[in-house]
Amino acid sequence: MTTVTASEVRAHLSDMLAKVARQGSRVVVTRGGKKFAALVPLDDLEFLESLEDRLDIEDAKKALKEPGSVPWEKVKADLGL
Repeated sequence: MTTVTASEVRAHLSDMLAKVARQGSRVVVTRGGKKFAALVPLDDLEFLESLEDRLDIEDAKKALKEPGSVPWEKVKADLGL
């Protein structure tokens, strides 16, 4: 995995995107010495989204098995509505 500054990304974005897409490279972007973003291949992103969806489904199934219910007012309050 490569680590670059935001300035380097601005200067070489096209080359970095090509490398990520063709070679499957991952690039961590820093600003002020701190990691804040990443360039990853689309396959990696799609895999992570799929994994997140599966985890959400598992959580939903567990919640459906729990006895009882949640009052509508509590749901609205939890969602800030």
